[in-house]
Amino acid sequence: MGKSDNITIDSIIEKARQYLSEEDISFIMRAYEYAKVAHKDQYRKSGEEYIIHPIQVAGILVDLKMDPETIAGGFLHDVVEDTDVTTEMIEEEFNQEVAMLVDGVTKLGKIKYKSREAQQAENHRKMFVAMARDIRVILIKLADRLHNMRTLKHLPPEKQREKANETLEIFAPLAHRLGISTIKWELEDTALRYLNPQQYYRIVQLMKQKRNERESYIEEVIGEVTKQVKEVHIDAEISGRPKHLYSIYQKMVKQNKQFNEIYDLLAVRIIVNSIKDCYAVLGIIHTCWKPMPGRFKDYIAMPKQNLYQSLHTTVIGPKGDPLEVQIRTKEMHEIAEYGIAAHWAYKEGKPVNKDKKSFEEKLTWFREILEWQNETHDAEEFVESLKIDLFSDMVYVFTPKGDVIELPSGSVPLDFAYRIHTEIGNQTIGAKINGKMEPLDYELKNGDIVDVLTSKHSYGPSQDWLKITQTSQAKNKIKAFFKKQRRDENIVKGKDLVEKEIRGLNIEPKEALTEENLKRVYERFNFTSEDDLYAAVGYQGITAALVATRLTDKIRQKRQMEQDLAQTLEGTKTEYKETKRHKKDSGVIVEGVDNLLVRLSKCCSPVPGDDIVGYITKGRGVSVHRTDCPNVQSEEAKDRLLHVEWESDQSQKQYHVDLEISGYDRRGLLNEVLQAVNETKTNITHVTGRSDRNKMAIIQITILINNTNHLRKIVERIKQIKDVYAVTRTIN
Repeated sequence: MGKSDNITIDSIIEKARQYLSEEDISFIMRAYEYAKVAHKDQYRKSGEEYIIHPIQVAGILVDLKMDPETIAGGFLHDVVEDTDVTTEMIEEEFNQEVAMLVDGVTKLGKIKYKSREAQQAENHRKMFVAMARDIRVILIKLADRLHNMRTLKHLPPEKQREKANETLEIFAPLAHRLGISTIKWELEDTALRYLNPQQYYRIVQLMKQKRNERESYIEEVIGEVTKQVKEVHIDAEISGRPKHLYSIYQKMVKQNKQFNEIYDLLAVRIIVNSIKDCYAVLGIIHTCWKPMPGRFKDYIAMPKQNLYQSLHTTVIGPKGDPLEVQIRTKEMHEIAEYGIAAHWAYKEGKPVNKDKKSFEEKLTWFREILEWQNETHDAEEFVESLKIDLFSDMVYVFTPKGDVIELPSGSVPLDFAYRIHTEIGNQTIGAKINGKMEPLDYELKNGDIVDVLTSKHSYGPSQDWLKITQTSQAKNKIKAFFKKQRRDENIVKGKDLVEKEIRGLNIEPKEALTEENLKRVYERFNFTSEDDLYAAVGYQGITAALVATRLTDKIRQKRQMEQDLAQTLEGTKTEYKETKRHKKDSGVIVEGVDNLLVRLSKCCSPVPGDDIVGYITKGRGVSVHRTDCPNVQSEEAKDRLLHVEWESDQSQKQYHVDLEISGYDRRGLLNEVLQAVNETKTNITHVTGRSDRNKMAIIQITILINNTNHLRKIVERIKQIKDVYAVTRTIN
């Protein structure tokens, strides 16, 4: 996969024409044009036009030979997050499939969370759930992250480390699990460059110093292998493959080795036409050089969970150093490079139809993500469990019948039992490992034969099993058992705990536990009934304090508003004359309330003619806002709103209004704007101006006006000035 940051729309179309129809080309071009218009006048941190980023993302997806909908999703992946375009608009313009893909990669940036970590976890949760429904979501996300990593130099150092760390924790392991090694290695190497630049550049330098020596060595090996395979009439492509920087770094850290102690910096890759030829070539390699014990792996007979197949062996090479050899067929090589993308890849305008049933079976772990999502109500817990289950090293163990089961490193026989079947897990009473009885907390190792012992008379799981098991799948099934067994008990216990918490907030439970309020809260936490909510509190799936807080939030807000209003009225009784003066100055009447301090808010500066609303503040009377002011749009704010209206006589009053004028930065523009305002006999109280590298001038002025008609005349006059693009009323 090319690392060039200069992929153009022309090069994308040229590559796409090699495998897509003209109808498909027209479809992705339409997506490009749509994105180009949506991102107009937007720029990246590098100063480049924003559309450059979607082009690079789509280019990476074309290199993977993805279908038209995925490439369109690559062009459009940021429009919902960064522009006024909605998912519904994309569905109407393109189709439901493209809209779903774009929605899957869109961050939840518009929702407020208690912390940045919680928001990031919720973003990852949404992405994983969307990925479980359609794997192409994560292919777009990986392409997006790959280009962002390529341009990381334009961000400040703190952001660089943050993005690089997230890449190593989430995206590189995910690319590995999907088998997309071309993306995985580049993500890891680039992340290392920003997380540990000193080691990164040291390894680069040391690799350069030994390049000639390595190249001559590998040529000798390739020459010998080529000679041997020709003698048995096997067609083979033989090449040397240098180790990636991150894998060298990992070996140095984990094995506590210096660079000069790592001998297998190179691997020889042999690609042949058939599985039979793979094993024949393996025999040739082991005849030429002595194999190292314990270093042979047959991933053809036992493919990895990420679909990877190949024969791996390490031999003592011509100069006495270890030499790693990989042997695979062309199809295996394609899957090794592009992983899951190889199953979506299009050839000559049609999707590749590889063994669909086998493909689906190998991806059952994706489907389990939805199961975990339903069981876990905390996004951060959900993502942490994913890191353990999906991204840790794996162990491969056998059933007594010889079937291979893949589990995260550190798994125990109980994890194995629940992976086979829920009932087998629930009825487990012991386990034999390689024919010998072992405890249930025995740590499984590669190649172990696991025989789970069960009994129909078993009492079921123990609470201690939650501490022993390592996989989320096993933990969730154990929790499900306890939920089902003790549901009635947990409902009663949970309700008592919630009522106790509500009383602790000085609120009567019957006031908060209305049918409507309970429905609002249990749906907020993804439960289907109030009994499910109480049961979850009972078995500690969710805290009573959190539920009580949600159940009482509206009551507490209402009480606070009443308290603030009473406080305001009390404070103004002794200042009647002052209050009257303020009310007169504001020119606003509060319906149904007298003797109340009224002031115009500075954030939106309302003027007569604007639609307005009153907001009850804490001890400072009523502030008047325009109805479109963002500061009165929240749910909390709506509980504090009052009806207000302008006084009929406004002839002697003047009001401050902030305007922002944008236009081409030329000589004399500011003077012409000021002159135009003066012509309307309007007072100016404040002026600032600035320009940017794109010759865009921004002028901000504060003026005194009588009403919206007066304001409209001023705006129309300014718009008549040459090179003025827009005049807007600002809200602070």
